[in-house]
Amino acid sequence: MINQSKNTDGIDPQDDSLQPDEPSSPLDQRSTAERLWGRVVHLGLGETTLRVGSGVVSLILVGVVVWIMSSYVLKNQSLPTEVPEPTTQPVITDQMPALQAAAGGGSDEVLLSGFAIQRLAQIHTDLPAQPRTSIIDYVIQSGDTIFGIAEKFGLQPETLLWSNRHILGDDPHNIFPGVKILIPTMDGAIYIWNTGDGLNGVAKFYDVSPDTIIDWPANNLNRATIGDYSLPNIPAGTMLFIPGGKGEFTDWLPHYTREKPAESSISGSACGVITEGFIGSGTFVWPTTERYLSGFDYSPETNHRGIDIAGSLGNPVYAVDAGVVVYSNWNENGYGNLIVIDHGNGWQSVYAHLDNYLKYCGDNVDQGEQIGFLGTTGNSTGPHLHFELRNETYGVVNPWDFLQ
Repeated sequence: MINQSKNTDGIDPQDDSLQPDEPSSPLDQRSTAERLWGRVVHLGLGETTLRVGSGVVSLILVGVVVWIMSSYVLKNQSLPTEVPEPTTQPVITDQMPALQAAAGGGSDEVLLSGFAIQRLAQIHTDLPAQPRTSIIDYVIQSGDTIFGIAEKFGLQPETLLWSNRHILGDDPHNIFPGVKILIPTMDGAIYIWNTGDGLNGVAKFYDVSPDTIIDWPANNLNRATIGDYSLPNIPAGTMLFIPGGKGEFTDWLPHYTREKPAESSISGSACGVITEGFIGSGTFVWPTTERYLSGFDYSPETNHRGIDIAGSLGNPVYAVDAGVVVYSNWNENGYGNLIVIDHGNGWQSVYAHLDNYLKYCGDNVDQGEQIGFLGTTGNSTGPHLHFELRNETYGVVNPWDFLQ
């Protein structure tokens, strides 16, 4: 009998429990998910499963994004709005009057349904400015101009001239401190009725209809009793406002030419018809050493037919073009010491408010030759040269368009 021996380690080689495990196949070593996926592929459903899975994942991601956004919006909407605490705490009283103001009228406390509410602000009402409905007087102040006064009252400058013909005589220079003028309520003209005036004639002069004058409420005219328009029942001295009225201005400077020159008060001799003399070139140089305004600009709308050029008293004044002096005299209508030059080609130039003359009626002058000195005579509030350009065809023109 053969004895089965044991190895020196005391391990039985026949013991199956001690034998090493046999290596398993590669399929046995895969995870459950891999085995499951293999079966799906084996069945031919792999591509379909991938498509379905991708769609499900996409839906899940979209749902997550929507959930996050909705949570954020709801969180912001649920935040409480801060309400500022009142600066004054109501004082609870035992009495419960319905609504009464504290005695004295000037108290800052009002009782309302049992609460005394402290009022810190003074209660008042701001009333809007009411439009002016009546003509007012205005006393001209130092430094006033027609333009400045018109702007102050929201009117056009010509409205002030048309409304004060009896005071200013259509001349914007005739405003001096202390003079009182009329200020209408709106643009138009004020007319002082004279004996013998006709309603049709006045209306035509201001380019309106007679009904416009009659129907203006402030004129207080009664259509039933006004009578014949040619001689209406309007007392002399009645002040009428003509809304939208526009009148023509008076040109206070006579038209002097070589055929009708004026007498020179300096030489004391008459200046007869001039048949010869220098002829101008039709171009015009500046009449002074300065080239900026001292106040009024060219404004035919306000009967200011020239420009007021700044300068110092005694500065030289030059002829703007060659010609013949046809006026060298004092002008009673506001121009003061005045020189007029006829240039022999349809043009005349006017130099007003001179301090003194160097040229007299009948004298020939060259372009740029000195004819006098800058001054402040006539209706003038300071040294300047009032300069005009007149043309036989176009009338009084804007000097800015021609001076070089």
